[in-house]
Amino acid sequence: MSAEERREAVVRAALAEFARGGYAGTSTAAIARRVGVSQPYLFRLFADKRAIFLAAAARCCDQIRVRLAEASEGLPPDEAGRAMADAYALLTADREQLLFQMQMYAAAGVAEEAGDHAFADRLRRAWGEIWDLVHLRLGAEGDRTVDFMGQGMLINAMLALNLPTEHRAWVACGQAPEAG
Repeated sequence: MSAEERREAVVRAALAEFARGGYAGTSTAAIARRVGVSQPYLFRLFADKRAIFLAAAARCCDQIRVRLAEASEGLPPDEAGRAMADAYALLTADREQLLFQMQMYAAAGVAEEAGDHAFADRLRRAWGEIWDLVHLRLGAEGDRTVDFMGQGMLINAMLALNLPTEHRAWVACGQAPEAG
């Protein structure tokens, strides 16, 4: 494999490992093992664990932003909202993607509290790009954006909790995932 292919493999492995263990609980040794490389080689590809996490976060947010953009391209706001919701449902069907998102939000808060403002800012900026896209595709109406993003965060929490589809929260929001 080329160095670029190895970097890609590291990002995929990091997303999976961080999804399970979070930033603090994931070792670079676990990431290296999953990829099948040594830690010294891992650090030739990325400066440190922080850089690996940020690459995985960028990948996660880019995937969301691109899928939402593709789904809503050229649609009026109401149709765009439905199309983005459907596209996002497909993304969150990937449990690692979902759990990594949750870990990313936690990592930003912990980093901010610890004084690593640059790390937290990078994570917030990536999420902000998703917000901006949704806002524009929903007609630049603040309430619609808040409702859409709020519903998405609620669904993230219910999926992360593995709530059964018959749970009252799923029933109330009318967005239960497909069984299977």
